[in-house]
Amino acid sequence: MNDIVSRLNSYYHALLLMLPRIGVAIIVMVAGILIANWITTLLRKRISKKSHDQLMSSFLAKTIKLIFFVVIFLLTLNILGLNSISKAIFATAGASAILLGFAFKDIAENFLAGIILAFNRPFNVNDTVKIEDVFGKVLTMEFRYTKIATFDGRSVYIPNSDVLTKPVFNYTEDGFFRTDFVLGIAYENDTNEAKRIIQECLDAHKELVHDKQHANFVVEDEVAPSTVNLKIFIWVNTEDFRRNMLEIRGRVMTETKTALESKGFNLPAEITELKFYDASSPIKIENKENGASDN
Repeated sequence: MNDIVSRLNSYYHALLLMLPRIGVAIIVMVAGILIANWITTLLRKRISKKSHDQLMSSFLAKTIKLIFFVVIFLLTLNILGLNSISKAIFATAGASAILLGFAFKDIAENFLAGIILAFNRPFNVNDTVKIEDVFGKVLTMEFRYTKIATFDGRSVYIPNSDVLTKPVFNYTEDGFFRTDFVLGIAYENDTNEAKRIIQECLDAHKELVHDKQHANFVVEDEVAPSTVNLKIFIWVNTEDFRRNMLEIRGRVMTETKTALESKGFNLPAEITELKFYDASSPIKIENKENGASDN
């Protein structure tokens, strides 16, 4: 019993001696966290102003904050006189690095890929991209994944290693996108005149892109069973890719269709031709008005 009391007394006195260090350690930790948050916020704004790159500034700010937190944690341990613990942490981390590397191989790959993508990547925030079957807008890039919002309202988290190693289609990097649609006219209509009318509509449409590098044009595409199909190619701006492209495409389609119809062009529906090759069995056709029948 006396041993227990003496031990408790020794722990109590040791705690009293440690209280100043504990207080200083708490102050250092709180102040360090506040300073780290302030510095990373300031750096994020500075980097964002200079590079105009939200993804890189955000990623670098998170990396710097993580480094600050590690330094603050180690400094707190030193203040508490727990240098042996910090050394043990580094020793354990070094000894288990190989094992952790195998165990968390995917995490390490995604983290390294995130660092590479922070400085060299094929997209920015709000760019419309397609990575494999995922098609949508880039929202953010974290240490392990890139977050993309699809146009049907889903959030997809793609590992950074996939973003780095797989083809990325960026639809908004240069601000222009080409789309197309088909209009079918009747065989008896003048194809060249139809092309001229459609081209006039394209040249007069203010929402389309009009420059030497991005030409809007129409060509013969197919001789279909009941129509001669004309394919219209148009260029649009891609600031608001999905809605903007679809709406402009719809308006151009309506205008060209209306223009052709107003000039007397026929836009026939698909015609199905029935052929009967067995001449020995004629089809009987009845005329309901006079009751006569023909073979």
